[in-house]
Amino acid sequence: MDLQLSGKRAIITGGSRGIGLAVAKALAAEGADVVLAARGHAELDLARAAVEELGHKVMAIPTDTNDDSSVQALVAAAVEGLGGVDILINAAARAATPGSPRMLADLRDEDLRAEIETKVLGCLRTARAVAPLMVQQGWGRIVNVSGLAALNAGNTFGSMRNVAVAAMTKNLADELGAAGVNVTVVHPALTRTERTPALIDATAAARGTTLGEAEALLGGGSTIGRMVTAEEVADVIVFLASPRSVAITGDAIPVGGGTPGPIRY
Repeated sequence: MDLQLSGKRAIITGGSRGIGLAVAKALAAEGADVVLAARGHAELDLARAAVEELGHKVMAIPTDTNDDSSVQALVAAAVEGLGGVDILINAAARAATPGSPRMLADLRDEDLRAEIETKVLGCLRTARAVAPLMVQQGWGRIVNVSGLAALNAGNTFGSMRNVAVAAMTKNLADELGAAGVNVTVVHPALTRTERTPALIDATAAARGTTLGEAEALLGGGSTIGRMVTAEEVADVIVFLASPRSVAITGDAIPVGGGTPGPIRY
């Protein structure tokens, strides 16, 4: 299938690693020009070099999505360098921490504020900055990367931030749809990225199991019986970022390999 992405211009926040970097590579492979945005300069340089191997224009712009002026500068640089913005992938987030507090007495206000600041307001800031450009040109795609905690209990703050991103997504989709801008949210589960080996090591050490047993434990909550990879999540996101996804907007798409049991409709 031709995803019709050749020549499209994309900003990917959280683009220096994990799902964001996988999306950047996949978009570039489909012929898009990409802007990588993240806070770490060194990681951005490495990511840019990796994406540039695919032969399309790549920009790397240090950005803090907690800061509106930094987001505005990112979008201005993307417009100057690429001539516009067609696609926004919001993948910037605080890394999920296994063993996060789950009991009411352990939940701290400042932790929730940090989650909302980065995940929810970060997505809002970038969407607010690019939406006028997309509306003016009559086409655009915004894909927010959230998480399955929006659908499953067990991580109070994770659920709260991810549900908020999904609610924002639907509201933006309703507002921008008539202008040709589709907005969707994807919900990954625990995903295999460059951080996964350390997580497996830590899990094995904490439980006194082998690495294989620890990996099976971490991925055992999915229907397919393993963690999905960042590249597999990216495949779904890239379709949603394409013109071929016009029939999907305002919706939440789980991309965690399936959850045994619940029927969601």
